[in-house]
Amino acid sequence: MKLIFQGHDYQYAVEQSLLAFFPKERPVYQGEDPHTARVSLTRGKKLHTAVTVLTVEGRTARGVARGDVSGAENDYERERLLQRLVKLSFFKAARDLTGRTPAWGALTGIRPAKLAGSLLEKGLTPKAADRVLRDTYFVSPQRRRLAIECAQAGLAAKAGLEKRDISLYVGIPFCPTRCAYCSFVSNSVEKSFHLVEPYLEALDREIDSAAGMVKELGLRVKSFYMGGGTPTTLTAEQMDRLLGRLSEQFDLSGVLEHTVEAGRPDTITEEKLRVLRRNGVTRVSINPQTMADNVLAAIGRRHTADDIRAAMALVDRVGFPHVNMDLIAGLPEDTPESFRRSLDEVIALGADNITVHTLSLKKGSRITLEGTRIPTEEEVSAMLDYADPALRAAGLSPYYLYRQKYMSGSFENVGWCRPGAEGWYNIYIMEELHTILSLGAGGSTKLVDPARDRIERAFNLKYPQEYIQRPEKIAENQRAFREFYQEVT
Repeated sequence: MKLIFQGHDYQYAVEQSLLAFFPKERPVYQGEDPHTARVSLTRGKKLHTAVTVLTVEGRTARGVARGDVSGAENDYERERLLQRLVKLSFFKAARDLTGRTPAWGALTGIRPAKLAGSLLEKGLTPKAADRVLRDTYFVSPQRRRLAIECAQAGLAAKAGLEKRDISLYVGIPFCPTRCAYCSFVSNSVEKSFHLVEPYLEALDREIDSAAGMVKELGLRVKSFYMGGGTPTTLTAEQMDRLLGRLSEQFDLSGVLEHTVEAGRPDTITEEKLRVLRRNGVTRVSINPQTMADNVLAAIGRRHTADDIRAAMALVDRVGFPHVNMDLIAGLPEDTPESFRRSLDEVIALGADNITVHTLSLKKGSRITLEGTRIPTEEEVSAMLDYADPALRAAGLSPYYLYRQKYMSGSFENVGWCRPGAEGWYNIYIMEELHTILSLGAGGSTKLVDPARDRIERAFNLKYPQEYIQRPEKIAENQRAFREFYQEVT
């Protein structure tokens, strides 16, 4: 679709609105396209007007949104309000043209619970916040409920934080094989086995220097999360060594959770699980994504549902306080019926934390590159419509949610848990409540200073080989980290 802007440059806001209604369209800025969106913003003395004129398949619709932004507290807030007008005008035009309203209405951001949280912090009751989400943003009843419940969980987590609390993330960018939906920078161990030990040596050096920096700045680690990739591609001895070093260098005595992803059952052994437990890990993530063997084969997994069941039996035998399991709605070969069976079995297996993702069609994934058939938006909607009441009936509640680009139906990912089984790291990172210090290749450190409403990012090099060969990048990121916290009062 050809996007034409007048009076503004809110490219990202319009692109996100485009994807919500027309997921198969991609933005075009040069040349011609039969589908067009002309989005203008007129700024008055008090009242500002956004107008979108959409033309698709020879049909045209017009959407108008007006608002007064003179009450904005600062330039940042003013820009947010203006972007909101632009998105709302696009929403109205697209709704009239297509005859449908997306589940999240006019909301396009990746953190819808953040808006609900801001309304609650302003003193609105949950019922009043619900009305704003309904009347201003046209959000569906089910999604309004999700947003408010997750916002309440986020505010509860925020109340338990102190100014110099942080979370620690360690990335292991290796997997047994690459899943068809994956676009993460991760290497198959089969192809890059020779990099594992040099990578761990480089990671040790970053751990040592980062731990010294954390002590120097007087920071406290509130949660610890090791992800990937698949951390359990490491051997038991390698994992023992790594976790031991982390415990030696960082004070982890005050963490609320100590999580390691053991996402692939074909990497799990009882020996590895006992190493994790001995090193203080309180939560493991066993991520089947589906319990249907035909779907597992379609996404490139080299294991079966029986392997998942066996892995969960091992987890139960070793005795972790908490277990997370992930499912993805919208995978190739999946159907609403097989998704329901997968969810029912995951609940029956006893995980106290279940995350229901919606398939995101990443540009670099095999699904996208090969044009693999996936379930329709209606089928994905049926999967999610089953998940919500089924999880509630099983005693789980939503506690965090987020959205991504190119998601089927522009839906969401939701974390569910039993009382007391929240994944605190997930709340902290999604609600941007405090700094996440990321170590390892592909790590993205998010520096958060709530008092100044300031967020900055520092990125490690993506690829293991680069990470190993260029330690100066780590030193550069740590300098930026120190400078940031030297300004935090």
